[in-house]
Amino acid sequence: MKTIFITGAAAGIGRATAQLFAGQGWFVGAADRDEAALRSLQEGLGEENCSVHVADVTGTASVRQALAGFTARTDGQLDVLHNNAGQLRVGRFEEIPLADHKALVDVNLTGLLNVLHTAFPWLRDTPGAQVVNMSSASAIYGTPDFASYSATKHAVRAMTEALDIEWQEYDIRVCDLMPPFVATGMVRSNRAGSGMFDSMGVNLNAEQVAAEVWAAVSGGNELHRPVSL
Repeated sequence: MKTIFITGAAAGIGRATAQLFAGQGWFVGAADRDEAALRSLQEGLGEENCSVHVADVTGTASVRQALAGFTARTDGQLDVLHNNAGQLRVGRFEEIPLADHKALVDVNLTGLLNVLHTAFPWLRDTPGAQVVNMSSASAIYGTPDFASYSATKHAVRAMTEALDIEWQEYDIRVCDLMPPFVATGMVRSNRAGSGMFDSMGVNLNAEQVAAEVWAAVSGGNELHRPVSL
């Protein structure tokens, strides 16, 4: 059975991805800070198809415990790592508290580093392993009202490019998805922060992005995978 470990799996894109892969016969490891939502996901998918792990990607010990618990269920197999956990804080740069900027960087970038670095031994030891990072269309060019978020997604893009080269010798493929606005709770909670949502539209849903994760894993060869209608 193929295996996938998903961060930020309790809601939105992560939850939709977990449901899609489980429906295709994969064993899913779902990690998130929201224990109640994780348990709900597991009930829907079945314990035989899904393990859940309460974890904060900003904490190295938390990430290690989650991955160790998952790979204990899979005999060390980790076919796909989907780095989906992220935060969004929208508004004028100077009006957003500095602590909020730092928290966003901690989740979107430090969290990514924690998961990638910790997961490497299991990825290395699984033939043909893949990593699918969640970047963004805002990684193409810095986006007003999204300054810190956009900066972190530029970093995700750079990390993806570098590791896809570095990890070739271990037969690990690294790629990312670059969607624009997706109708998730994270976007809805920030909708009032910028007119960009209205001017560009929020036209994608979580299930459509999950389908792109599946496409990226199932034979796609793009390093950066733009997602749009």
